[in-house]
Amino acid sequence: MSAFPRPSEDNGFLAPHIAVLRRSFRHFTGRDLVPARMADPEAARYLFRAPLALLSHDCAPDPVFSYANETAMGLFGMSWEEITALPSRLSAEAVNREAREALLAKVNAQGYIDDYSGVRISRQGHRFRIENAVVWNLLDELGAPCGQAAVFEHWQWL
Repeated sequence: MSAFPRPSEDNGFLAPHIAVLRRSFRHFTGRDLVPARMADPEAARYLFRAPLALLSHDCAPDPVFSYANETAMGLFGMSWEEITALPSRLSAEAVNREAREALLAKVNAQGYIDDYSGVRISRQGHRFRIENAVVWNLLDELGAPCGQAAVFEHWQWL
């Protein structure tokens, strides 16, 4: 069960969560996830509908997706309720999970990476390759770790 309801006009497209993603992205990469002039509600609406994939997971011992935009839900073939109940390790096939764990450990140590490529699998079993993803740590307002996020614009069905 997700910590958040599906993003919508009624809940401001989860602008407070998007603020965490934006602030953390800027902190670790020195870049902006969206133009800095965008207010959080505008950025949240844009990112939910953007033609790029954006996901985050919590910092539980077995992290679960806490957010996925429409593009990510489409790639993984899941509804909001399905994807936000999914342990993020299950987004990779079993043979690719060790490499995924190594990636997340590297992100934990460095704060972010901006050149991740790897294979993921949809709920229906369709495989796709992510290319040049940025994966970064999430920090709450007090600077404590609160998860990780990924964004990518390029993927290829296999």
